[in-house]
Amino acid sequence: MKQKQEQQLEQQPEQDFFLPDFCGLRMVFTVVLLSELFALILTVGQSGTSMDLWSDLALISFFMQWVGLSCAGVLCLAHRPLSRLGNDRAAMVSYLLLLIVIALLSEAAYQVGVATAIQLVTPNHLEFLLRNITIGAIVSALILRYLYVQFQWRRRVKAEGEARVQALQARIRPHFLFNSMNTIASLIPTRPQVAEETIEDLADLFRASMSDVRQLIPLKEELSMAERYMCMEQLRMGERLKLELDVDELPMDLLLPPLTLQPLLENTVYHGIEPLPEGGTVRVSGSRSHASVDIVISNPLPAAGVSLREPGHHMAQANIRARLEAHFEHKASLQVEQDEHEYRVRIRLPYAGKP
Repeated sequence: MKQKQEQQLEQQPEQDFFLPDFCGLRMVFTVVLLSELFALILTVGQSGTSMDLWSDLALISFFMQWVGLSCAGVLCLAHRPLSRLGNDRAAMVSYLLLLIVIALLSEAAYQVGVATAIQLVTPNHLEFLLRNITIGAIVSALILRYLYVQFQWRRRVKAEGEARVQALQARIRPHFLFNSMNTIASLIPTRPQVAEETIEDLADLFRASMSDVRQLIPLKEELSMAERYMCMEQLRMGERLKLELDVDELPMDLLLPPLTLQPLLENTVYHGIEPLPEGGTVRVSGSRSHASVDIVISNPLPAAGVSLREPGHHMAQANIRARLEAHFEHKASLQVEQDEHEYRVRIRLPYAGKP
């Protein structure tokens, strides 16, 4: 546990750092692509002074890839130390590192005769170095500025998403509390001891519901909250309400937003079980595929011709769907399925854990 907390503390500065991880394959590919594009521009720009365009392109590409990958390698190695400096100081240090790398590689290229071979400039030592450093300074400044603007945009989008999730969560809590207090009120006249224990359970449940909505919780905790809520409802409804869990296939370390299952279970009780004179069984089941997990909550429907409650506004489903989208984007979904006997809500969540 202590080791996990230390790792989270180490990762926290990097989460607020504007430079991406240049060690990743995606960034390496981007650097290679941009270096080749810049090499093509330089080759076309000086093609009038050379009779061998393809030879020039090969040599310029070699030089640009050399510079680009070397700069990426330096930023890769310095990523963690730079992340501890703060964005402003890290930007200045990164800029100086890039200029130093460009200067050193330009000097090496001049010494091995690349400058003369590709005829970028007249073979003047100082002129070659100054030109490369000037171009490198401009390009490096533009790239660092672009990365910083992208970082600011991502942080703003994240903040807006967290605010939206917070608002959605706040809309769930009053509904949850109202129905739970009704359950407790129905127990006080006849079973005061059980009502007292239920109040304690409600306090624990509500404390969990007030947790930081930005943090995901394991499925094990979410199922525990859902079971405790259903126990409270079973105290009120007695034998008319049964709960069946078939979750052996589900990974208990699956992460999901808090209060994902409880509002759906509340809907099954209110709209599905209470209108039935004989009650019914709420079933929670799940299955797992290669990279996702499905959780299905189902309840029976009355026979044809039997009137139900007034249809709801699907507020809980809309809120949960929006919260899933805020956390997982298109990787998670909530779908409603219905036939003449059963109503089902299917939640699909991404999971990349061990098979």
